Amino acid sequence: MVESAGGGPGDGAAEMLDRPLPDGVRRRVVQIVSDGFGGLTVAELPAQLRQYARFTPNRRAKFAGNAMATALETDTLFRQRIAEKFREAQPELAGALDSGSPPPAADPLDVAAAAYVLRPVDWVKLVTAAGEEAQRADAERADEESRAELERLREELALARAHTRAETERLRVELDAAKKEAESLHRKLRSALSDVKRGEAALRRAQGEAEAQRAEGQAQVSAAESESRRLKARLGEAEAALEAARRAAREGRSVEDMRVRLLLDTVLEAAQGLRRELALPPVSVRPAQTVDAVEPGRMTPKDIAARALSENDPAILDQLLALPQAHLVVDGYNVTKTGYPQMPLEKQRLRLLGQLSQLAAQTGAEVTCVFDGAELVAPVLLAPPRGVRVLFSKPGVTADELIRQLVRAEPPGRPVIVASTDREVADGVAKAGARPVASAVLLKRLT
Repeated sequence: MVESAGGGPGDGAAEMLDRPLPDGVRRRVVQIVSDGFGGLTVAELPAQLRQYARFTPNRRAKFAGNAMATALETDTLFRQRIAEKFREAQPELAGALDSGSPPPAADPLDVAAAAYVLRPVDWVKLVTAAGEEAQRADAERADEESRAELERLREELALARAHTRAETERLRVELDAAKKEAESLHRKLRSALSDVKRGEAALRRAQGEAEAQRAEGQAQVSAAESESRRLKARLGEAEAALEAARRAAREGRSVEDMRVRLLLDTVLEAAQGLRRELALPPVSVRPAQTVDAVEPGRMTPKDIAARALSENDPAILDQLLALPQAHLVVDGYNVTKTGYPQMPLEKQRLRLLGQLSQLAAQTGAEVTCVFDGAELVAPVLLAPPRGVRVLFSKPGVTADELIRQLVRAEPPGRPVIVASTDREVADGVAKAGARPVASAVLLKRLT
């Protein structure tokens, strides 16, 4: 049974859609509800829509669209109130729909939305027809867009073909030019390879010459380093002599005076020793003394032959130390490492110096013990024993070189004895006038 617009008979409220509202129609319906929303009081609104009462129409359509569409569909009273507001806002369209003749010039979507809200007779047909009209319009619009797109694509295809032909022609020209350039590059490459081969041959020759020059340079550098070391040694000796001269000058006498005085004392003591050895009487020679005979206490040739000693006999060291003003120079570590190498260096030094102190007290000779300073990790705190001078070589100077400096510092003629097993040291001091003695001989004498 059909009711009137106010809810009486003849109204199309009982009719139902058999499909969802088209999207365009639904948007228009939500806009109609949003426009009529503001004319209702809060009490007239459904409970779920009251929270949007203060929203503007656009915000209500944006945030409450689904809620308003649902309320319009399920709440008949709310729909009728919205319909009344719509009739007040658009009476002409509402009257045309009530009479069953919608305006031909009206938008089908507006007609369908108004019919959905007002629910006149056959409103379902109006909504359906509007949806179909919208679909046809969309289809026509899509067809127009497709034709326009097809035309655009045809134009782009024509342009692309023209561009392709031009690009192909350009690439053909570039290819020909590239082929010519490649041929030229091949010729240049063959020429460059020939130049490279000639350059490699020249490089090999240059490398050979450089190697020869490098070897020659290394030999010259080695010779220069050897000469530099020799000059440094000479410079060290000169500096040591200069320091000794300065020290002697501070004491009021020169080094040469000291050497001459020492040599004079040596000659005097030698003369006295020779006098004692020859048993010369304190008076002039008597005629009776010219008679050949053996006197008591004097040595016969047989006794002299019996005095020949071996080089390894410790007695030879006693004879040397008995000479006037004798000076014993000891190569410290050479002796200790020959006699007791298993001991630590500190104990080796203390043991040797204690024995040398006893030897100096027994013989009265000057004793100097030289140690290599390169063996030290820190300065040695050592109180030299009585009668023994203890020296350590400076950085960059070996004990062997210090021993040679000590020998060269002595005046010619003074007996200097050097105890060392080092062959180079022994040969060097022998050339300087000293008497070398093996370390084993000194060790035998000390023990």
